[in-house]
Amino acid sequence: MKLILLGAPGAGKGTQAEILCDKLGIPTISTGNILRAAVKDGTPMGKKAKGFMDAGALVPDDVIVGIVKERLAEPDCAKGFILDGMPRTIAQGEALEQMGVEIDKVVNLIVPDEAITRRMSGRRVCAKCGASYHIVNIPPKKEGVCDVCGGALKQRKDDDPETVKDRLAVYHKETEPLKDFYESRGILKTVEDQPTVAGTTQLILRALGAEA
Repeated sequence: MKLILLGAPGAGKGTQAEILCDKLGIPTISTGNILRAAVKDGTPMGKKAKGFMDAGALVPDDVIVGIVKERLAEPDCAKGFILDGMPRTIAQGEALEQMGVEIDKVVNLIVPDEAITRRMSGRRVCAKCGASYHIVNIPPKKEGVCDVCGGALKQRKDDDPETVKDRLAVYHKETEPLKDFYESRGILKTVEDQPTVAGTTQLILRALGAEA
């Protein structure tokens, strides 16, 4: 199955992608990771991307899609894949189609902005070892202190309420229109966020017709 997970930052796409990888036996293709790998490995598209990066310019959509296509040609993607972080815009969605990347289903995770702000602003990360916490959902045993190494817990700038608000505004303007884009192609499945991660996973699998 060839999947795209859509949803606002903090909607739980990364968490669900990890679970679905395991349940469906297909890899998650993270745009950021494969871009870095392509540049490091010196693939044809990686060399193109490096030229733009070295010049301090944004890597164009056609190069990003080319790198994604290179990665999707690897043997582990033969049974399918989950695209994470791509597409972010209508232009990227169109570029995927123009490059011949076929998609079976697009799952759109619906989480209200207020819930995302609460969720993200409660995140904490250990400055020393990188362990992740949440002041409500996964609190440390001692406030502000990492259970693993005793390091201080910090809030990432990305999780600051004002930054979250800005990121959500960008999402609504640039990425949300992809819902209509994929709905018009008859492959969009909408899943409402559930109180538990497992509950959301179950609804996704049901929407995909892959429920165990």
